[in-house]
Amino acid sequence: MRYPKNLSKGGTIGFLAPSMGCSTEPYKTGFDTALEKWRGMGYEVLLGPNCYEDKGVGISNSPERCGAEVMEMFASDADCLISCGGGEMMCEILPFVDFVELAMLEPKWFMGYSDNTNLCYTLATLADTASLYGPCASSFGMEPWHKSLKDAFGVLTGDVHTVGSYGKWEKEQLKDEEHPCVPYNLTESLAIKSFLGRKEISGEEEMLRFSGRLIGGCMDCLVNLLGTRFDGTKEFAEKYKEDGFIWFLESCDLNVFAIRRAMWQMEEAGWFRYVKGFLIGRPANGEPMMNLDVYGAVLEVAGSKNVPVVMDVDLGHRPPMMPLVVGSMADVTVRGNELRISMEYR
Repeated sequence: MRYPKNLSKGGTIGFLAPSMGCSTEPYKTGFDTALEKWRGMGYEVLLGPNCYEDKGVGISNSPERCGAEVMEMFASDADCLISCGGGEMMCEILPFVDFVELAMLEPKWFMGYSDNTNLCYTLATLADTASLYGPCASSFGMEPWHKSLKDAFGVLTGDVHTVGSYGKWEKEQLKDEEHPCVPYNLTESLAIKSFLGRKEISGEEEMLRFSGRLIGGCMDCLVNLLGTRFDGTKEFAEKYKEDGFIWFLESCDLNVFAIRRAMWQMEEAGWFRYVKGFLIGRPANGEPMMNLDVYGAVLEVAGSKNVPVVMDVDLGHRPPMMPLVVGSMADVTVRGNELRISMEYR
């Protein structure tokens, strides 16, 4: 696994929009404010051609131009890259991204989440290059930065290798066009549920500990990649099977039945063959339906693997989110609501 160099003080942060750009509010003001913050911290910024564009369908520009921007920015003088935002159709840019060339270029951090799974996941599985599943650029316009944002930036600079649960999470955001830089609305208390197989581990006296190579992202995107020519999962799994894998998964649009179908599909495709544990984020659309809740949706497959399954973690579309290095070796410890993930670059 190839790991990028740390972002040094005074280095250059590059921005690109392989999914949606920052053309509308509250994202434009959030992005502009974030750029001012980074400049004030002593960093240079380099903007790709699509950062403020809104010409595409579910992405910033045409798939061809978005793919070209990816290649341009990875070959640029930027020391790391942050995606402007999520979106809907980033998968369509993949035919215009040359993963063979990316695997030969000097690696640099790429950070984003949600639709950016299409690049975070494929960088690891097709180009053997670690990436960072973390907040998109406009979130850094928040004042003040939440600890999760400090952690994400700390991963880029090399100051953070261990992350953990944050205690409170946001159910209803206050950010809107008139309030683009407000902090997270942290009204909900963290309530992690841990299982060994399908057996729930209750109380704070029992501790789960497991390790493996981190892989995953947004399930909406992952199942869309499955079986395409951009699905290098089996080869990646065989290459690192001695390490085993910790699958981190979260979802945006999928309801509980779609989550259960996605888990079934990934299992039947052999993706979970060498799994050592699961980290499952709070789903954005996880309301119970027809006697199925999100726990049943995940545990039907994950619970059959007889490995730790940790649910409702700080990951994905219900912020705050722990930044996770895709492809890194992780050691996970869980005791009650205390979750700690230490990442090693090997």
